[in-house]
Amino acid sequence: MTLKDFKLVLFIFLFSLPVIGQNKLSGYITNGTDNTVINNVQVFEKSAGLLTTSDAKGYYEFSSEKTELTVIFYISEFEILEREQTLEKDENLNVVLLPLQENLSEIIINVRRAKVFELNRLKDVEGTAIYAGKKTEVVLVDQSLANLATNNARQIYSQVAGLNIFQNDDAGLQLNIGGRGLDPNRTANFNTRQNGYDISADVLGYPESYYTPATEGLKEIQVIRGAASLQYGTQFGGLINFKTKAPNPNKPIELITRNTVGSFGLYTNFTSLSGTKGKFSYYTYFNYKKGDGFRPNSQFESKNVFAHVGYKFNEKTNISAEFTHLYYLAQQAGGLTDAQFNEDPLQSNRARNWFRVNWLLYNFKLSHKISEDTNFTFNAFGLNASRDALGFRTNRVDQIDPNGERDLIKGEFNNFGAEARLLSKYKIFGKEATFLIGSKFYKASNSEQQGPGSEGSGPDFNLFNDEFPNYPAQSQFDFPNLNVAVFGENIFYLNDKFSITPGFRFEYIKTESEGFFKRINTDAAGNVIFEETVEDNRDFERKFILLGVGLSYRPSTALEVYGNISQNYRSVTFSDINILNPAFAVNPNITDEEGFTADIGFRGNYKNTISYDLGAFALFYNGRIGFIQKAFDDGRVISERGNVGDARLFGIESLVDFNFKKILKMDNDFSFNYFINASFISSEYTQSQQSGVAGNQVEFVPDVNIKTGLRFGYKNLLANVQYSYLASQFTDATNSQDSNLSGVIGAIPQYDIMDVSLSYTYKRFKLETGINNLLDETYFTRRATGYPGPGIIPSAPRNYYATFQIKL
Repeated sequence: MTLKDFKLVLFIFLFSLPVIGQNKLSGYITNGTDNTVINNVQVFEKSAGLLTTSDAKGYYEFSSEKTELTVIFYISEFEILEREQTLEKDENLNVVLLPLQENLSEIIINVRRAKVFELNRLKDVEGTAIYAGKKTEVVLVDQSLANLATNNARQIYSQVAGLNIFQNDDAGLQLNIGGRGLDPNRTANFNTRQNGYDISADVLGYPESYYTPATEGLKEIQVIRGAASLQYGTQFGGLINFKTKAPNPNKPIELITRNTVGSFGLYTNFTSLSGTKGKFSYYTYFNYKKGDGFRPNSQFESKNVFAHVGYKFNEKTNISAEFTHLYYLAQQAGGLTDAQFNEDPLQSNRARNWFRVNWLLYNFKLSHKISEDTNFTFNAFGLNASRDALGFRTNRVDQIDPNGERDLIKGEFNNFGAEARLLSKYKIFGKEATFLIGSKFYKASNSEQQGPGSEGSGPDFNLFNDEFPNYPAQSQFDFPNLNVAVFGENIFYLNDKFSITPGFRFEYIKTESEGFFKRINTDAAGNVIFEETVEDNRDFERKFILLGVGLSYRPSTALEVYGNISQNYRSVTFSDINILNPAFAVNPNITDEEGFTADIGFRGNYKNTISYDLGAFALFYNGRIGFIQKAFDDGRVISERGNVGDARLFGIESLVDFNFKKILKMDNDFSFNYFINASFISSEYTQSQQSGVAGNQVEFVPDVNIKTGLRFGYKNLLANVQYSYLASQFTDATNSQDSNLSGVIGAIPQYDIMDVSLSYTYKRFKLETGINNLLDETYFTRRATGYPGPGIIPSAPRNYYATFQIKL
């Protein structure tokens, strides 16, 4: 599509903005015990979602074109009130809420709160974002019985269909998830955000996430699949947005402290402070982790601080600022060959490998309600961070470390950006509609150096170029990147049941690479026989439009049929190209990936008895980037990273959650749920210029991916059992079953894991405990191409944890 076409699309969207009046419902909300007003009450319409929130005087109002509504009033510690309301003109409805009985156990209170608000999917409109017709999944962290202290992704994301997870970090310092054939490495195929702003190293040039928020400080995790490319970037995976807990609106100060101990010397502390005083609110936490790791040479220590402060000028205008700092140092035990793994999966022959992350994020947000139907948000954000990787690495993983100079890679990431969004609800031809227009500016100035590190064994992250001038892997690059985007979507409600949501995203990307690398060859005695400095400066500029459309049909409140299709784009990362890696080579002609994703399915909640989401997807790649085994005339066989070919994936994803408490008509002392989350995928390379690839399966695609679990509760005691199964998967496009010397290439065998957990609450105290990998399965999920490998990275054996929480 040309720029002229883009202007026409933008004009059509802007032309459709006129606002037509709607009928209004308003009133005051009071406490049935003492007749005092109640602020911050959330007012929902059962099918449309959150409409408004009561102000400091207990007053609420909203407008709707519907004449028959089911209005729900909700706030913590009060009974949920549901009212059927006829709205033929402006109506007044005063509401009285009754406090929950103080002698009810916390489990009963939670069950009653979740009766209607099992918010595991995003509504059509939330804030200044549109989700109509998209496949959305929301992890409700507060209701999870997962091992939150170690960010156990296998448990936390258990009900998100089809995710493929690298499980090699027993502290949850990094999140590695993918899906639908996307490489899980550092979640690089998703646009990762925290409270709506970017947190990865460089969204385009190096979209890897070295920072993962402490799960104990999260309210929910939003996952939107590939159709999110229209609002949140171009990635094939879509969006993952971590939403931190909000300030406590009812207390000036609330303290929560959690201490966890576990296997392999694990200790973590999570302490948060939260509160609201007048127009000022805050939420902050400190998270500390340390441990020895489940393998030798794998100790770690991490410190994470998060702070949110907000100020509410009036009912229309809010501002907030957030600050995040993460520092962690981890020793890395290195990778293994298949033979080493089979001999002893917990062994390590690397004692001098270290990894350090220093992450600083900041964000400023302005939210303004222009009118009852029009909202505006503005985010200004930035990142100042570094990542240092140090160690001895070679393509022969079983080689003993000679204790010489180590390889050091230093990365510096400095970027900033701003995103503005305007959302307006209006009528067109007498029907409801919602319009969104937004823009994003993003500028990065990053750098990377590779060279000789020290001969020592500790975490010394200084370069020793003068001491080791003939070190063969030396490079230095700057990566200035610029991205400007304009995006828009519009929900057209053709009637009360059917909506169509077209959208677009215009992208301008300028990616630059400025620097050099050295080629140095030495003889057996260490004498230089060849030396060359190669300048490698690149300037890659492109602009394009991504298009998409979503459809939604709701014949009843228990059923929604949805579908969407959206174009995707992923730029190649120069940082990958310019790093010298002994485990693989990079094709010099590597270019960007293009393609599209599509979803169709049906979902809903039938009388709070069965919650379900059953769907199918298709994903098409042009020029998919991956690995192939390449043979040379001299007999050498290496792994080469490049554009392997075109690929297609088809799959079925399903989640069904049964509320057996209601099915079996159990009383409120009990809770009883069973879920099954299943994914079945077929994948194939349809064409390739590389021999032996066409017709092969796509890597990182287990044919079967199942997670199922049982959750049972009696009063304040909760128990959870979860079983996970993944079929085998390939790690390269040539579908190699056998590994190479580095352990990078080869199949990942099938595995199944069982986890159990318990939770007990007494007044202000809470005890959580559990066992991960209960059956002590020996397995691995990752063959690392670089750090923390190269080679097989084993997953954790059976381990336990226990958490004690105090809430004041």
